[in-house]
Parts: sequence; C-alpha cells; structure tokens
Amino acid sequence: MNLKNLSPWAYVPTAYFMEGVPYGVINILSAVMYSKLGVANDVFIFWTSWLYLPWVLKMFWSPFVEGNATKRLWILSTQYALAWIFLFIALSLNCSAFFTFSVLGFFIGAFISATHDIALDGYYMIALDEKKQSAFVGWRTVFYRFAMIAVSGPLVVLAAKLQKLTGSETSAWAVVFCAVSLLTVIVTTYHKFIFPRPAEDKPAPSKGELPLFAEVFKAYFKQENIVYILLFILLYRFGDACLEKVVVPFLLKPESEGALAVSTEAFGYIKGTLGLLAVIAGNIFGGFLLSKYGFRRCIWYFAVILVLPNFFYAYMAWFHPSLKVIGALLVLENFGNGLAMMAFTVFIMFVSQGKYKTSFYAISTGIMAFGMMIPNMLSGKLQVMLGYKEFFLAVSIAGLVTFAVIPLCYKIKQLKEADAFIAKTDKAEFME
Repeated sequence: MNLKNLSPWAYVPTAYFMEGVPYGVINILSAVMYSKLGVANDVFIFWTSWLYLPWVLKMFWSPFVEGNATKRLWILSTQYALAWIFLFIALSLNCSAFFTFSVLGFFIGAFISATHDIALDGYYMIALDEKKQSAFVGWRTVFYRFAMIAVSGPLVVLAAKLQKLTGSETSAWAVVFCAVSLLTVIVTTYHKFIFPRPAEDKPAPSKGELPLFAEVFKAYFKQENIVYILLFILLYRFGDACLEKVVVPFLLKPESEGALAVSTEAFGYIKGTLGLLAVIAGNIFGGFLLSKYGFRRCIWYFAVILVLPNFFYAYMAWFHPSLKVIGALLVLENFGNGLAMMAFTVFIMFVSQGKYKTSFYAISTGIMAFGMMIPNMLSGKLQVMLGYKEFFLAVSIAGLVTFAVIPLCYKIKQLKEADAFIAKTDKAEFME
C-alpha cells in the first residue's frame, strides 16, 4: 500500500475518534460511573475535576514531545498505554478502595491522553497540507465529538443493560472498561499499519540560544494581542465549564435529592443516539457557516447558541419537566454545543501558527483546560451548598460573561487573516 498518497479519510476519522475516547472516558464516563456507584457529588466532582490538570500542564512538556522522537511513534505508544490504563481501572472496581485506585488510574490516563493530544494535533498539521487541514478541520471535530457522545451514549446504555443482567453496578462498569480497553487496542493496531510517515515528522531541535522549551513559551506569549487571545480561551466556555460535572448527577440521581431521576438507559439513548446526531449536525452546520461567512461574522450567533442551554438546566431544575421535554432540551444543547465548539476549534487553530505550531496548539488547549478545571472543581461544592435550583440559576447568569469576550475577536490579527483565507474559497472547504 502506498501510504504517501493515502487519502486522509483513511486515518483522520479514526485518529480523532481515538483522541476523543480517552478524554470522554476520563472526563464524562467517570462522572456517570461514580454517580451510579453512589459517590457523593462534592467528592467525585472535586477529585475528577483534577483530571483536567494534565491538559492544563501539557503545554510544559509539549516541547519535549516536539523535540524527541516522531509524532507517529508518540501517538501509537500513548494509545497502547491507554488500553492498559482502562484495563487497570476495570480491575480496580472490585477493590474495597475502588474510588482511590480508579481515580489514580484516571489521573495517569489523563497524562497519557494529554501527551497523545499533543502528538496527534502536531501530526495533523504536518501530515496534511494547508488546504487539507482546512477541509478536514470540521470532520476531525465531528469524529472527536462522535467519540465523546459515543462514550456517554452506547457505553452508558451497555452499562445499564449489563447491570440488569448481572444485578451488579460494579460488574457492569468493569465490563464496560474492559470493552474500552479492547477497542483501543484494535484501533491502535489499525493505526500502526495505516498512518503515513511524513518527511516532516521528526524531532524539532532548538536553533536559538535559549532551550527549546523556553523558546516556545517566549514565542507564544509574545504574540500580538496575546491578552485578548487568553481572555477568549479562558472565558468563552465559562458557563459550560461550571455545568459540565454537575449535569450528570442532576440527570441521574433521584428526585428526592432535587435531581431528575432519568434512568441510566434513557440517559445513554438521549446523550448517545439523539445527542450524537445533534452534535454532528451542529459541527457540520457550524463548519459550513464559518466557511461561508467567516469567523467574525458568525461568532456572536454561535455565542448565543452556546449560552442559551445554561438556562435550559435552570428551567429543568425548577420545573422538573417530562422526559420528552428533557430529551428535546438536551438535543438542542448538543446541537448548539457542536456548532459553538466548531468556532472554538477554528479560533485555536488559527492562533496556533508559526515554527512551533504543535506546541502553540498544546499551550492554547492547555489554557482552555485550565479555564474548564477551576469552575469544575468548585461546582460540586457550590451545588451541594445551594441546591440544584439556585446553582443552575446562578451559573446561567454568570455564563453571560461569554458575551464580554466576543468583541475581542475583532482585534486579533490572526482571525482577520483566517477570514481572509476563508474568503478566497468559493465553497465550504471546512467540510469538504
């Protein structure tokens, strides 16, 4: 097989699916599992919020990844390592100290997954030329989101069915994590044979007087309009960050606790089947709009669609609607999130240019993770203190800060250049 001329369709979808799987398992599936295993909200939300830390800190070892070995080797090694971690978590669930051991497993897995993300995003930018990067930016987001929704959909449904079959939540979740481990091995083995070997895929030596690590950070933080870039990355998803961990127990826990008591199976079907279709539709539609009208013309509309679902949760907490209404609101949320995240992906891609684009991308996504981690960490204790009703109302109002950072986009030079590039295309190249 001539891998040099291989279509990106052969590996980009599965590569970004495998970027989304560990992130979804570590940051979404863990919350579902701990909710069903009876761990208190403030306990599991606090500790699982620390799982964002590797994505925050990955900026500090991204120069090491960029300066040592090929990105292809990093990708394959970290994917195989993740398979072992998922197996460890599965086995740890039968221990009396399962929470301690499983959180440790998730934490190690998070560091491995963050390293994998550095390598994969860098590989994408050297394995594909500029036109193909733009053409696949939408599709890679689709398959990344596909993975995360699949994790919170089919895998949750599987856990529910296994629980009914075995009568044990612990056994059900152990089987689920064994299945994730096996899937990771299969997809990684496929990547081992299918990934091309770009000529540019080699360590990037330091060429200046400073070590590579210092060079990268100095270059990143000397970018024009860096303050605007940082504020946008940190605050664009503020409301989403406050809600992310609390939403799962709010949907799954009993009504006596103020939650909605949605069954595990219904949660999986809504977040999986319907949510999957909605998020993909949002990604595709978002890519089309960005390619047709440009980033700066779309961003206000995308921000509205990102912020509005925060109020959906406040409504559900106060009025406890029927399952059909809950499902409809969650589908709308997934559509809006898929659309709005397309803009965020494009933002980070176009402010991560230059000689160290791999490390710049890692730094940007690390800062984004920090913006998610701190609100997540505080949200569990705040929810327990306020209750679901007051918590969701407060977050809905606080989430309006998103609108304060949108005007900054019009002052960032890289986004002007991005819109100029998009304007040169005569069709929707983001989603070709």
